[in-house]
Amino acid sequence: MEALTIDPSVTTPDSAPLAGMVGALTLVDSQSPRQLCQRAATLLQQLGIPRAGCLVLDTSGRWLSDEDQGVRLACDDFTHPYAHAIRRGEPMQLALGEARSRLDHSAFQALVADCAPDWMLEVRPLRAPDDDRQWLGVMSLVGPRDCLAPLTASTDFEAFESLLCQLWAWHLRQQGERQRQANLQDSLTRFNANARRQTLSGRLGQQIKGDSASIRNLRDQAVRAAETQLAVLLRGETGTGKDLVARGIHWASVRAAEPFMALNCAAIPEALLESELFGYAQGAFSGADRAQQGLVGQADGGTLFLDEIGDMPLSLQAKLLRVLESGRYRPLGASEECRVDLRLIAATHQPLHQRMRDGHFRADLYYRLNQFPLALPPLRERREDIEPLVQSFIADFCEREDRELVGISRAALAELHDRDYPGNVRELKNLIDYACAMTHSGDDIDLMALPRSPAASDEDDDPLESQAARATGEEDDIGDLRQALRDYEAALIQQRLALFEGNRTLAAESLGLPKRTLAHKCRQLNLDNS
Repeated sequence: MEALTIDPSVTTPDSAPLAGMVGALTLVDSQSPRQLCQRAATLLQQLGIPRAGCLVLDTSGRWLSDEDQGVRLACDDFTHPYAHAIRRGEPMQLALGEARSRLDHSAFQALVADCAPDWMLEVRPLRAPDDDRQWLGVMSLVGPRDCLAPLTASTDFEAFESLLCQLWAWHLRQQGERQRQANLQDSLTRFNANARRQTLSGRLGQQIKGDSASIRNLRDQAVRAAETQLAVLLRGETGTGKDLVARGIHWASVRAAEPFMALNCAAIPEALLESELFGYAQGAFSGADRAQQGLVGQADGGTLFLDEIGDMPLSLQAKLLRVLESGRYRPLGASEECRVDLRLIAATHQPLHQRMRDGHFRADLYYRLNQFPLALPPLRERREDIEPLVQSFIADFCEREDRELVGISRAALAELHDRDYPGNVRELKNLIDYACAMTHSGDDIDLMALPRSPAASDEDDDPLESQAARATGEEDDIGDLRQALRDYEAALIQQRLALFEGNRTLAAESLGLPKRTLAHKCRQLNLDNS
């Protein structure tokens, strides 16, 4: 093989034009505007500039900052030179000795405190190459005059500054695009989450019925509670549907496929409540011939609902608190603790604050239970829900009893709408069940099918009632049957008109009469002017 020889007459290429490529590559490889500015400052210092750096303009255009030195300067504060450079839009130079005496800005004075007074400060405002309105920040060069002047006048520095501005603007646009993408993703996430919540809230409407603002808000809050692992405390009067809400929260949560265990603390004798909750080991007491898992253990992975938590004995409150705080409990008679992962929902109609003041309820347990409080509105505060509830209860009764669907008269609905319902939804359901049982299949529930309200039952001194009673023969002095019947009819019509506040349509419907017939009887019995 012929040996390779080098002709000494052939010169190697001059590498001077490529001398700055390493520095340029360093800038190009920067991952952020901050890193870009740090590397640019390092390159300038390697070229003999004693102090160099960049101050970044924030997105508001009001502040220049250097995170590395902890400096933040207002662009409208002309006691430092950077504001002047931004305002003028062109480089400016000044001697440090003169700047120290003229510019009374503490942060600026601290930046140049250790610099020689005969050095020069050059401030160069930087903007995006393709957008004169997009300011990036300022470059600060500090050093002797004979060091700064030749550098800033060279074409290499001009190229360096141009590359710095191009890369800086590119990073900002990339950051803006990433932020827009993140904002879009957040918006989509929120939209999907809101759509999911609305769907769940709508499905909860099949259990927690009603369309009033308060009940819609309750369903929305129940969905929010279901998205967390927080303990939920339901507060509301008896009969407001706390059990339904608890089941709805469980159904809408990630634990929906796991057990839902419920216990009414007021319905179990204190002596049995502990074993019912925590279970017991074999031989723990007489008759315990085998181990029994309690509701706490059975609810592992799912939800435990404790109704009437205010009636729980203090000794068990401490054990329940330990379950909530550590996930551990010990069955009666057991030598080892068990672990459990559950979500607790508690309910009460009692004022627990008063129970705490009386020493009957632990404050630490209350605050642990009250992580997500939910208040259930009484039925009297959402009367617009009475009619849809009535229709739902009628449908449930007829399906349960395998009967033909019945309707309900306007008079009966009006009566139901005006009641007070101390027993809330439970009381209304019982009323409808009774009325359905008293109504023939296919007929409408009328006023007479409804049991009298407790308030009406107590009104023994009603003059209309007394008049009707006298007319029906409860008095012994009736001498004219026709007149007695007229008196009874007049008293009954007056009673219904009073009940419906003079509304003859509803009064006639409640009596099974056409409205025109009722009007004729009112004229006949001289009731029009009564």
